[in-house]
Amino acid sequence: MAALAGLKPAPLPADAVELGRIQEAWGIKGWVRLHSHSAKPEALLHAWRWYLLPPEAPFARGFDAFEGSVVVQVHGIKRHADGLVAQLAEVPDRNAAEALKGARILVARADFPAAASDDEYYWVDLIGLEVVNRQGEALGVVRDLLSTGPHSVLCLEYLAEGKLAERLIPFVAAYVDAVDLPARRITVDWQLDY
Repeated sequence: MAALAGLKPAPLPADAVELGRIQEAWGIKGWVRLHSHSAKPEALLHAWRWYLLPPEAPFARGFDAFEGSVVVQVHGIKRHADGLVAQLAEVPDRNAAEALKGARILVARADFPAAASDDEYYWVDLIGLEVVNRQGEALGVVRDLLSTGPHSVLCLEYLAEGKLAERLIPFVAAYVDAVDLPARRITVDWQLDY
């Protein structure tokens, strides 16, 4: 499709993380309105190189010329009203921006900004970590995190009598003793029978 002619195919980095989607064209100069998967889109705001994947059907259109991902350079990104808008170097006009509707935005984890403090973590870094209690008993592996408003909750997966089970632990200092990313382990004050 001619509207996407300026996009360059590029392999996804091994550490690529989906951070949002392109919602629609914004204005006439090639800007796009974004949907961020996070309430705090710092990683999306910080990265100047995005990898785009086609949207899932039935929204896929225009990406048929590309197999896999394409790479774009972010020329500008800003907050607007209750969302974000961005200008991409390879998107010169509204027609090109409209052709990207629904595209998934991925960023290399290595391009994320550093966490604001030592006790803040990106959720993507916690997925897959082993969780043990103070006694060294394995409680499970982090499968997901839930945002409950005041705090997040670790969703653990573990085997119980040969079946997968779920355990929920609030991700707050009262229960979380330590997060050791290099060791891929979280130590908590939690018992097996909770």
